[in-house]
Amino acid sequence: MNQGVLLAADSNVDFFIHKVFSYNWFGHEVWITTSHVCILIVFLILTIFALCANAAMKKANDVPTGFQNVVELIVEMLDHMLKTNMGSHAHQFANYIETVFVFILLSNISGLLGLRPPTADYGVTFPLGVITFCLIFVNKIRYQKVSGFLKGLCDPWPIWAPINVIGDVAVPISLSLRLFANVLSGTVMMALVYGLLKWIALFWPAALHVYFDLFSGAIQTYVFCMLTMTYISDAIGEK
Repeated sequence: MNQGVLLAADSNVDFFIHKVFSYNWFGHEVWITTSHVCILIVFLILTIFALCANAAMKKANDVPTGFQNVVELIVEMLDHMLKTNMGSHAHQFANYIETVFVFILLSNISGLLGLRPPTADYGVTFPLGVITFCLIFVNKIRYQKVSGFLKGLCDPWPIWAPINVIGDVAVPISLSLRLFANVLSGTVMMALVYGLLKWIALFWPAALHVYFDLFSGAIQTYVFCMLTMTYISDAIGEK
């Protein structure tokens, strides 16, 4: 834990990604970093929550109470978000978008647990952007067909095709960079607070965590998923 997994682990804390241990993979040295460890912790938390939710829903009551109430509230809020933005197509993308929402949110607020947020690593946010890009492309072909896809590239005139291609390719980059940069900036700020102020930073940094981890983390999660739904809905077009 003195390798930067915990941001507040010691007085030499920083915001960089550190190597934890390495292993040999077909003659190549592969390093496990603090990002991998933090992702694993987030994954374990989500897995435990999912197992508990599954067990609770198997014994669900008509009038929800306790943990069942929490689970139903989360699902209803996410379902409402999708239906509001995607209409009749919401059910097709509920699994992906709701899973991504929960993963990004928990990753963003993991700083409250003293972890280095996984989403402060571009190697985490970029694959999420690429998956969204693939969904956009597949649904453009599926709903608009190849003819509609090519027509969109040449809109409003064929000479605009290269610019439209650049705009499409920029989608995963802009999505991933926006999330990465905002989370990393909060991580840097908190690392500086703990690293420079040291023993003075005892209790009051909690207010900064509320803003950088909780508030900003929730906003960036919502923005990523909202843009994802908007891009996919635009790709589907009018039916």
